[in-house]
Amino acid sequence: MKKTIKDYDLKNKKVIIRVDFNVPIKDGIILDDSRIVKSIKTIKYAKENGAKVILMSHLGRVKDENDLKNTLKPVAIRLEEILKTNVLFIDTTRGEKLEQAVNNMKPGDIILMENTRFEDLNGKLESSNDDSLGKYWASLGDIFINDAFGTSHRAHASNVGIASNLPNGIGFLIEEELKYIENVLNNPKRPFNVILGGAKVSDKIGVIETLVKKADYILIGGAMAYTFLKSRDINVGASIVDNDSVEYCKDLLNKYSDKIILPIDSVNGETLDSKKSRTCFINEIKNNEIGLDIGYNTIKLFKSYLSDSKTILWNGPVGYFENETFAKGTCLLCEVLKSIDAIKIVGGGDTGSAVKNLGYEDSVTFISTGGGATLELLEGKKMDGIDVINEQGN
Repeated sequence: MKKTIKDYDLKNKKVIIRVDFNVPIKDGIILDDSRIVKSIKTIKYAKENGAKVILMSHLGRVKDENDLKNTLKPVAIRLEEILKTNVLFIDTTRGEKLEQAVNNMKPGDIILMENTRFEDLNGKLESSNDDSLGKYWASLGDIFINDAFGTSHRAHASNVGIASNLPNGIGFLIEEELKYIENVLNNPKRPFNVILGGAKVSDKIGVIETLVKKADYILIGGAMAYTFLKSRDINVGASIVDNDSVEYCKDLLNKYSDKIILPIDSVNGETLDSKKSRTCFINEIKNNEIGLDIGYNTIKLFKSYLSDSKTILWNGPVGYFENETFAKGTCLLCEVLKSIDAIKIVGGGDTGSAVKNLGYEDSVTFISTGGGATLELLEGKKMDGIDVINEQGN
C-alpha cells in the first residue's frame, strides 16, 4: 500500500498537493467544477491538520504565448467559494513572489500557484519532468501529496519530479480511484460485466485485452461497434470505422464470440450534425448513413446481460451523445444502470461527462476523474505519478 496523507504529521508543515484542476473554462466561467469538488476532502484534511497548503495544477496544454489565457485564477475564485476560506492565488510558477508568499504562510493558509504548464513555454520543462524544475518546486515544501489522478500516468515535474525529492504520499481522491479500479481488475463481485464505447478500437486494445479475460461479458457500443460489425462483413454505410483494427476485431470475435456482445440495431443520421435519425437493424444500414447511436432493441439486449450484474464497468458513451438526437441510447443505458443493484463504476472523460450531463451521477457508485489515466490503469500499465510514491513502512 502506498503512503497516504494520513501517514504524516502535517502540523506547521508546508504540504505541496498536486491536484487536478484541469476544468473546462469559457470566458472566465468554469463549466464543470467536479474535479475541484473531488479535491476538497484532501485540501480540507491538510488545512484542518495545521498544514500550510500549497496547491499545484495544470490547465490545458500550453504551447505558445496564446495559451497564457489558461490561467488558474478562475479556479482560485471558485475554490474560495467552495471552501469558504481565503485562497491566495500566485500568478507565477517560480521566483521571489512565490517564495515570499510561501515563507509568509501560517498553518491553515492555502496558496494556489499558476498553471504548472506555463513552464512548458521554454523547453517543456513541466511535461518533460525537468530535474531542476522538480527540485525547485520541491524546495518550496516539506511533504508532497499527489492527488491528481488524471495526470498520474505521466511523469511530469509537478508529480514525479517533486515526489522524487520529498517525503510523499497520495491523497484521498487517488486512494479512492485505486480502490475501485484495482478491485474491478483483481477481485470483482460477479457477475462482472463491462460496457465499452467510444470512437476508436485502437485506443482501447489494451483495455479490451485485459478485460476480456476478467469480465463475464463485454458489451460494445459507440462508434467502435461499427469496426467490430465491419469485421463480420456487415455493411455499416458511412459509419466511422477504425480500418486498422478490423482484422484485430475479427480475430477477437473468433476467439471470444461467447463473451463479446454487439449491437443489433442502430440509430443513423446522414451527418454528425443531423437533426433527423432513422433506426434500423444492423444489416439494414444504408450506404449514405452514419451509425451514431444504439437502438432500443440493443438496449433491451444489453439489459438482459446486465440485469443480474454485481459489478459493472462502463467506459465510453454508446452514442454520439453531444448531439441530443443521438443521446437517447446513452440516456436509456443510464436508466438501465439506475435500476440495477450493483457496484457501478464509470470511466473518466466523455463517459463521466455524459452521465453527469444527463443527470445520472447519483445512480452510479463511482465516476473516475481520469481519462487516459483510467484507461492505462485498466490496462495494467505503469503509472509514473503513483509508482514514485513511497510504500507504507519504508
